[in-house]
Amino acid sequence: MNTPSFMDMAYEEAQAAAARGEVPVGAVIVSPQGQVIARAGNRTVADTDPTAHAEIVALRAACLALGSQRLVGCDLYVTLEPCPMCAAAISFARIRRLYFGADDPKSGGVEHGARVFSRDTCHHAPEVYGGMDAARSTALLQAFFAGRRDGGDA
Repeated sequence: MNTPSFMDMAYEEAQAAAARGEVPVGAVIVSPQGQVIARAGNRTVADTDPTAHAEIVALRAACLALGSQRLVGCDLYVTLEPCPMCAAAISFARIRRLYFGADDPKSGGVEHGARVFSRDTCHHAPEVYGGMDAARSTALLQAFFAGRRDGGDA
């Protein structure tokens, strides 16, 4: 039996978000020892909170679990390139490595748009690895938004 990868877990969270009517983005935070600390999907609709992106929800849960505002040495896996808000939170949390799936040319804040980690004002930049299983995440997002355009519940 194959053990799911951390990106597989993030994808499962994205699928669960889509099933709730949320934009399908999922995130997983992993300790330096390789243990999953937190996993979450988008919750902006469910929580009536524009900041409840998968990354923010997972960061909050991981900080609570560890009893710290910093997640030094932890890695974040997310299915979509983080937006500028999430990128700033990732920096503030001192995430060691960021792995993301699909690029987000419209709203991304890491390799597109604001490029938060490359700014002089950014005090901590994680190692960034984009394009992890990007095709699967992109397909999920495209299907979700196609369903919205077609009037479905996607």
